[in-house]
Amino acid sequence: MPYYVRMGDVPKKRHTQFRRPDGELYTEEVIGAEGFSGIQSIAYHIHQPTIVDRIEEPVSYEIEYADEDFLQHRHIKGFEVEPGGDWLSGRTYMMGNSDVNLALVRPTEQMDGYFFRNASCDELVYVHEGEGRLESPLGTVEFTEGDYVHVPRTIAHRWVFDGDIEENPPRLLVIESNSEVRFPKKYRNKRGQLLEHSPFCERDVRPPTELKAYDEEGPFEIRIKKHGKLHRYFVRYHPFDVVGWDGCMYPYATSIHDFEPITGRIHQPPPVHQHFEAHNFVVCSFVPRLFDYHPKSIPAPYNHSNIDSDEVLFYAEGDFMSRRGISRGSFSLHPGGIPHGPHPGSTEASIGKEGTEELAVMVDTFRPLKLTKAALDVEDNDYAYSWQPERHAGGDGQVQSEQPAKP
Repeated sequence: MPYYVRMGDVPKKRHTQFRRPDGELYTEEVIGAEGFSGIQSIAYHIHQPTIVDRIEEPVSYEIEYADEDFLQHRHIKGFEVEPGGDWLSGRTYMMGNSDVNLALVRPTEQMDGYFFRNASCDELVYVHEGEGRLESPLGTVEFTEGDYVHVPRTIAHRWVFDGDIEENPPRLLVIESNSEVRFPKKYRNKRGQLLEHSPFCERDVRPPTELKAYDEEGPFEIRIKKHGKLHRYFVRYHPFDVVGWDGCMYPYATSIHDFEPITGRIHQPPPVHQHFEAHNFVVCSFVPRLFDYHPKSIPAPYNHSNIDSDEVLFYAEGDFMSRRGISRGSFSLHPGGIPHGPHPGSTEASIGKEGTEELAVMVDTFRPLKLTKAALDVEDNDYAYSWQPERHAGGDGQVQSEQPAKP
């Protein structure tokens, strides 16, 4: 994060005596990245966070890929992924590589009786449907539809969803990054502040609120994801026993609806939609916007070849002018090495249009993505041939597909 936050009680100087009402010292914990060279926060616990009473055998949490060597455009019907499990057990991994993994989760159960810590990955979660709160030692982050929730690695947390999720499961896209997720460098000055031309600013970022210190003895289970396994640790004291903290590393939420689109007289390339970056991939937000205003502009994107990247689009809401037969909740995957572009008829049909109401999350990776069996189980096998003109009916070349309705 580019700016400093302070919550609760902290001593005047770091690494100095800070005592509880009973005279005992609070326990200081530095939570930081890149050794001691990256961003960090300092938290003050009522009890030692290092006291472990039991460690159980780890269980495998490896992602098994089923299709690694393909070279074709893919359409994955994500809306057909079945609900089940909780925030962790219900994840359905769809694709990934050594830098990033993408999963869908539709939990029907609350996280009950344990906390989760991803010690391998930052998690950037797009809330497609649902609302609730993320609880952590550093406070609570409220979320609702359209939010991105960023949880830095190593921070223990649990997700709490509102409503009857067994009857109406939330829908979430989980982007697991093996490196730090951050705001793009091109939007920040040398001191980290977001610049005037950035499509969002610090006011759009919602840090934790409602810091509550739990002085409780357990044991409490923390499931830690590391090295492709889930490690089950039982700690003596509640992991949310923090009375105060300060720093620049913390979970937060920011809304796709607060992303202000960059437009121009002619069609703007995908980098203008960039929202986040990490090592070897970026995340972009496509939002409602006015189309180009040159008198001879073509709003539909031009055909292009991804030489260095695979392009994934997760379609959240609306109707994409350049893509036909794609449903809400779907993924399209256009791998590097072959061109892609608007479906037949879409370019001509876009001329004269004034704007779009679409919402989508794009992930561009600079290493090839691999698909899981779960993705292949809900694949539209005809998508690679969908640019054939004879497959498109009607005067404008459009093929309309039924869009799953929001419950």
